[in-house]
Amino acid sequence: MQKILVVDDDAHIREVVCFALRRAGYDPIQAADGAAALDVAAREKPSLIVLDIVMPELDGTAVCTQLRASSDVPIIFLSSRDEEMDRILGLELGGDDYVVKPFSPRELVARVKAMLRRHGQPAVADTQRLVHGRLVIDLEAHVALWDGGEVALTATEFALLKVFVAQPRRAFTRDNLMAAAYPGSRFVSDRTIDSHVRHIRSKFGAVGGDPIETVHGVGYKLAAA
Repeated sequence: MQKILVVDDDAHIREVVCFALRRAGYDPIQAADGAAALDVAAREKPSLIVLDIVMPELDGTAVCTQLRASSDVPIIFLSSRDEEMDRILGLELGGDDYVVKPFSPRELVARVKAMLRRHGQPAVADTQRLVHGRLVIDLEAHVALWDGGEVALTATEFALLKVFVAQPRRAFTRDNLMAAAYPGSRFVSDRTIDSHVRHIRSKFGAVGGDPIETVHGVGYKLAAA
């Protein structure tokens, strides 16, 4: 059973989410604040984290920032704020998805399932590696490499990069990329995709690469090898 860490300072929300996850076949574990979340995550190594943003002392954005220093565990933010800038901030910090309170436990479980599928299963079944010049996508190990060195990506960033490498000559609109990375989501905007692409380019830029280029008036495509 895959462990899912549920972090929220509201005990009722934790119980509701854990009950729904347990019914879906997962092993939910809990933390009531940000500091406890970091301790539990380090000890239990969950497959995914459902993380409330608004918590006293160490809030969800601070927790996410610390986790991303050493882990690419998928993170789904929970928030009572439905402002686009809040969603963008969460994704800029390394979150993979964003669910607004009040929410349907069934929808949250569906988001968890979709995220774990993207994080753990290759999008192309008949090959384990996609290669484009110095860029390599190892589907079995779920890692991206540039010149042989690993570039740490979140689950959503990895999913987006796979889309580009699988069709290296195609120019993708933001709608194309939203459909690939967030199937069925009603909460994703163009700026969310821009945020993820900016993160990917920044991470590869830190090791001397840039796998994505902007196609003005259209969207994005894989850069020339």
